[in-house]
Parts: sequence; C-alpha cells; structure tokens
Amino acid sequence: MERKDRRRAARAVEVERRRQERRVEPRLAVDLWVESDEGDATYFQRVDNLSAGGAYFTKTMPHPVGTRVRLRFSLPDAPGEITCGGEIVSVVAGGQPGMGVKFLDLPPDVRGRIRSLVERPRK
Repeated sequence: MERKDRRRAARAVEVERRRQERRVEPRLAVDLWVESDEGDATYFQRVDNLSAGGAYFTKTMPHPVGTRVRLRFSLPDAPGEITCGGEIVSVVAGGQPGMGVKFLDLPPDVRGRIRSLVERPRK
C-alpha cells in the first residue's frame, strides 16, 4: 500500500472514530425519506439511521459541514409530519457519500417519540 493510500485509510478511520464519539443517543437503522430545504432548493434525502439527536443521510451528495437545513419527515410508527431545523455535522464524500445531521429545534415530545422508537425491542 502506498504511503498516500495509508494516510487516506488512517484518516477515514479517524473520522469515523470521531463521528462515533460525538453520538450521544442510541441509533436505529431505518429506511425513510426526509425532505430537506436549503435556501430555495429542496432535496429528498434517504435516511439510513435515526436517533433523537439526528439522522444520517446516505447515498447523497453532502452539503458542507455547518450548513443549516429545514427538515420534514414522518416516523415509521406514527402518522403526521415532523418539521425541524438541522445542521450538517459530518460529511462522507468518498465511497458511499452521505452526511450526519443534528436536529436543532425538535420539539421535546417528538424527541421522546423517536427515543421510544429507537429503544423499542425488535423482533
């Protein structure tokens, strides 16, 4: 393995380690769509995992870290649209591109519903 490739691999491991350390809430693997508005643009993002603190959008061209977005989505266990702000906190540009989004103004009752969904025993 060339030195440049070793550095790139080491950096990817370090980025993943830091990303995992920032996670405060347990996560649930999901397959749902979120409508994301940034300025005048609307994007439809696929969510790979969800927590009461945020979500990971997979298979998407990521926005820069620090970008603020407006999110709209529904939980798999309940009807009704959820709207909240989000901030891009992590980006994966190579391989399988994606981005981590932290929820900014999620209402406490919705945060509790997400926590219950994540912590619910699976069959």
